[in-house]
Amino acid sequence: MAQADDFQKQEYNKYVEQVTPKHSLLPNMAKAFVVGGIICCIGQGIMNYCMSIGVDKDMSGSWTSLLLILLSVVLTALNIFPSLAKFGGAGALVPITGFANGVAASAIEFKKEGQVFGIGCKIFTIAGPVILYGIFTSWVLGLIYWGCKVFGIL
Repeated sequence: MAQADDFQKQEYNKYVEQVTPKHSLLPNMAKAFVVGGIICCIGQGIMNYCMSIGVDKDMSGSWTSLLLILLSVVLTALNIFPSLAKFGGAGALVPITGFANGVAASAIEFKKEGQVFGIGCKIFTIAGPVILYGIFTSWVLGLIYWGCKVFGIL
């Protein structure tokens, strides 16, 4: 009986090893660096263009963010962004484009359930935790900063 259990465990371990994806750290880091760099270069190009036509720096930054979000949403709608994210990993998902993709993908996925119970309820399924923990972390850090100011540490 014990031999049968050992054999099942060995077979199961072989199966798990076969189906577990293999990841190579250095190539994944290189792809993330390249994809993230390209996104940043596109953003810098938008900003430079806006400033070259006389838009001030703050407004150029706003236009850059807006256009990167629009590009991300359009690529998500055309089902191109998921392939880009699969290839580039964190390079595509960390910048503002990844956040826009998360919101747009949820809206597209749950569109069939209707405007209220589909899109309205599920649009922040992916982005909601990011918003929640971002706000909470900002609050905690602000509290620490305020405490340091009150006690004369800063």
